[in-house]
Amino acid sequence: MSRQPEVLWAQRSDRVYLTISVPDAKDVKVKAEANGLFSFSAVGPQGEAFSFSLELFDSIQSEGLKMKTGLRNIICSVQKEKKEWWKRLLKSEAKHPYIKVDWNKWVDEDDESELSSEEEYDGDEKDGSGDDDDDGMLYLPDLEKARNKY
Repeated sequence: MSRQPEVLWAQRSDRVYLTISVPDAKDVKVKAEANGLFSFSAVGPQGEAFSFSLELFDSIQSEGLKMKTGLRNIICSVQKEKKEWWKRLLKSEAKHPYIKVDWNKWVDEDDESELSSEEEYDGDEKDGSGDDDDDGMLYLPDLEKARNKY
């Protein structure tokens, strides 16, 4: 039987961000379908299986899925089909105890226009890597790597 990991979510008018808490995840599989079905599966460090499926509030662009695996979590950026703010993450109004708002990434609808795209998405100046392959991903520092630098 698989476990459900904690999922944090935030949105912009054009994307949804999902941060899935599975430390040291292996065999990570993420799938996004145009009708809004998002599926995730991974194996934890002790071999325990993690998985879930979400029926998102509205349709998405399946080719607009980006994923980054870190030591503590997996960050997914899903592009919305229509540029609009969703009332909630899921079609269903039912509460899911493992899904929570990611207040660190959250931006109010009124405040989105104040952010430049570079402030919101570009992590180059923060980590000094110079790579620009994180198009559409928010930068979160890898704390384990930062700890090893000092």
